[in-house]
Amino acid sequence: MTAPAIGSPIPDFQIPATGDKTVELSDYRGKKVVLYFYPKDNTPGCTTEGQAFRDHIEQFDQLNTVILGVSRDSVKMHEGFKCKQAFPFDLLSDQDETLCKLFDVIKMKNMYGKQVQGIERSTFVIDENGVLIKEWRKVQVKTHVADVLSYLQGAR
Repeated sequence: MTAPAIGSPIPDFQIPATGDKTVELSDYRGKKVVLYFYPKDNTPGCTTEGQAFRDHIEQFDQLNTVILGVSRDSVKMHEGFKCKQAFPFDLLSDQDETLCKLFDVIKMKNMYGKQVQGIERSTFVIDENGVLIKEWRKVQVKTHVADVLSYLQGAR
């Protein structure tokens, strides 16, 4: 499947999320959405990335931007991860890989010498009208949130 191109509308989706809810992209019309895909709850890189989004949430709020994290973990796993890390944003459970496939983030990866399919750490910015305006693939955790904020500050 081909990922959406910059400038193209993202189809509305419904996906289970933390807080016992179902999130729809259309729920966020009028706000920008940062949709960040990460491999697995409670792993070092994914925890660091989530913490960085958490620690800068006020800046994202000031930029009229919602953060949503996505992995293939269950809502139950997400609830524990969100609570433990005090994430002020929802985590979306993409167990059937609908969003992962839509954004083409499932890639072959090497883990302990074996080839496995997993989520390539990626982030997408969707504008107030549901149009994809920016993407990052093969994200480097240490500088990523600063890069996203810098982009959003220039995209006003």
